[in-house]
Amino acid sequence: MKIKKIETLVCHARMRNWIFVKVVTDQPGLIGWGEATLEWHTRSVVGAIEDIAELLVGEDPTRPEHLWQMMYRQHFWHGHGIVRATAIAGIDLALWDIVGKVAGLPLAKVFGGPVRDYVRTYCHLGGGRMEDFYETPVDNAKRFADLARAAVADGFTAFKSMAVPSTMPIEGQKPVRAAEAAVAAMRDAVGPDIDIMVDCHARPSPAMGLKFGKALDPYGLYFFEEPCWPECVDGLAKINAALTTPVASGERVTNLEAFKEMFDKRAVEICQLDLTHCGGFTAARRIAALAEAHRIALAPHNPQGPVSTAASLEFGFSQPSYIICETVHNDVPWRADVVQEGFTVEKKGRIVRPNTKLGLGITINEKAVKKHPFQQEIVLREFNRDGAVTDW
Repeated sequence: MKIKKIETLVCHARMRNWIFVKVVTDQPGLIGWGEATLEWHTRSVVGAIEDIAELLVGEDPTRPEHLWQMMYRQHFWHGHGIVRATAIAGIDLALWDIVGKVAGLPLAKVFGGPVRDYVRTYCHLGGGRMEDFYETPVDNAKRFADLARAAVADGFTAFKSMAVPSTMPIEGQKPVRAAEAAVAAMRDAVGPDIDIMVDCHARPSPAMGLKFGKALDPYGLYFFEEPCWPECVDGLAKINAALTTPVASGERVTNLEAFKEMFDKRAVEICQLDLTHCGGFTAARRIAALAEAHRIALAPHNPQGPVSTAASLEFGFSQPSYIICETVHNDVPWRADVVQEGFTVEKKGRIVRPNTKLGLGITINEKAVKKHPFQQEIVLREFNRDGAVTDW
């Protein structure tokens, strides 16, 4: 068996373009599906996949570890960069999908068999605009409370929000009070038994991240996400050591060596590797083993499309340290037209039962994908009140 060709299918889905990767073999009907979605870099990733594909055509698709080494180490430049790592991930996921189909098993069984009966999921409420935090803090807090109630009514027992505004490297108490008001409103709205997570989107400096973290610590957050740049490993470690709330990060970390530094310095309690950015299953399994050695939990970043979700869930059924999965369930009304999934979702608790089909258990409707061709994502810019560029 050999790889005949590697194709990409781009599907515009409101905030992002999903990039589906299709690995076609020389065996009739045997294909693998992956995903390499990377917002605002769609054309770069598609081009990177085309470059890498030259290495793989004619190779045996059931050797994903060997082919991962080729993709990562050859063409001279190692696969550290986010575009290259995402391209590798999309192909790797599709290769493992083929392995499962050839083996006649769901991938969780290929990886050693399910270690749990279900995976709990959570949704993302989104975030307020900076001016909402500063100009209408009461209305902003009420909006977060309403979104929190809606998530619980939809069956979720956990949700995440971007309840921390952008700030300058050092600011006073105003943004901290605004964030605290938003979290307090959510906690009052849903009570003590619902798990709330706050995503800082790596906007704050380490100093401001620590301020926000200490202010929100009394609210019993499930985790506090990206309180500063992931490159500031010492800053993350300082924040993690100072809080009772577990710190989470890792969605923008793309290689094993960087995860090792993060774990060695105890910068996080929760690893948010992204299967579509860290190199796919082949790399994620190594990262997960390293996290297990450090007793660090796994809660993958997964705001992308349906193949990413299927992969993140399949991974969850095979990993003992996995605690919860981020999911998107209502980003576009036609999501179900694009994909058929092998797993089932129970609305009460939003828990997912295992995939019963082969490989990733998904089928992509290519005709439905073609109804939503590439569109340039909305360009998002963020500035401090003094006009200086800040993180979005």
